[in-house]
Amino acid sequence: MIPLPRLTSWPENPPAPGRHLLLLPEGVVAEEVEVLAISRFAAARWERPPRVPMSRRDSAAQPTPGVLRLGRLSTLTGPFGVEPAVAARLGAPGDIVAAWPVDVPRERATTPAIGGDRDGLRRAFGDQQPVREEGRVLRWLVDVARRLGGAVRTDTGAVLVPEMDAALDLTVLSDRWVEPHVVLAAARRVAPQARADAPVTTGERLPTVTHTGQVLVERPDAGIGVEDPEERRRLHAEADAFDAWMVAHPPAAEGFGVLIDLGADGAVSVRAETEGELPLVLHGLEWTQGEVVAYRVTWEPPELEELEAEQPSFAHRVARGRAAQVVRSIAREVQSDVGGEVADMAGFLVDPAEL
Repeated sequence: MIPLPRLTSWPENPPAPGRHLLLLPEGVVAEEVEVLAISRFAAARWERPPRVPMSRRDSAAQPTPGVLRLGRLSTLTGPFGVEPAVAARLGAPGDIVAAWPVDVPRERATTPAIGGDRDGLRRAFGDQQPVREEGRVLRWLVDVARRLGGAVRTDTGAVLVPEMDAALDLTVLSDRWVEPHVVLAAARRVAPQARADAPVTTGERLPTVTHTGQVLVERPDAGIGVEDPEERRRLHAEADAFDAWMVAHPPAAEGFGVLIDLGADGAVSVRAETEGELPLVLHGLEWTQGEVVAYRVTWEPPELEELEAEQPSFAHRVARGRAAQVVRSIAREVQSDVGGEVADMAGFLVDPAEL
């Protein structure tokens, strides 16, 4: 393969405000970066596609980086090749071979420290955190680095290396609403100890009705203010009939859950509920025009605060690694039963065959 054009003018000293760097390992192609951009930014498009000849027999011009527009004022340029010596100066991991400079308006605002700093943004920017377009682009860069095993060098000089395993939760998105026992069976194919959790329903508690139709809870408000005894009896009868019908046809559950106890590794839950916000790549598809159901497969660690730690404990990472196998396997089984697509925590689609 013909070498990429080299990144030679980095790092700038000091870096230009709003200029960040996406650093990626070998094997990542430009089309993967494009798909992840389209997944997050509605206006993402190539202003100039990159040209990377696959062999020296290609008589075309030398490889040239492309320009991928992310937002009105934000672009991503690349790929550029990164020599080991340059990677070392950048403070990047040793397997980094390609770089994509990012230009975005510098927009910062004082942000209170709430929770942990899993992505390292507070370490990189302190109290003056990126907001608006820069904030959206920075969060996307971190998510891309996590998905592709790369890193982000910010304009402050800090290098963010998000753990690929830190975002293990998955969501199966489908237009099929199945009964709880279907999801429970899928979970038990992976973890036999899976059990049903309580469903969530709507509406008030209805009066209990016997098999003969007799209402066991009176409705004294029926017929209030009506002087005619016959009319009051009719209204009472209508109320009783309505109660009996509602008991025979209870409101559908808004959602339901399945719980898998992993002992010392915490627990995994599966929650089914209607989804109102879909990844951009699913917008416009025929099956997403109606109601979409989200089957969320989530890990609950023994120590919840470890989820937001940039460098969690060894025990947390071990438990997370074992739980990840359960999460991926259950998501694969659920998707095989309900169809649809699988999305990760960043809203990027995942091939079920890779789970």
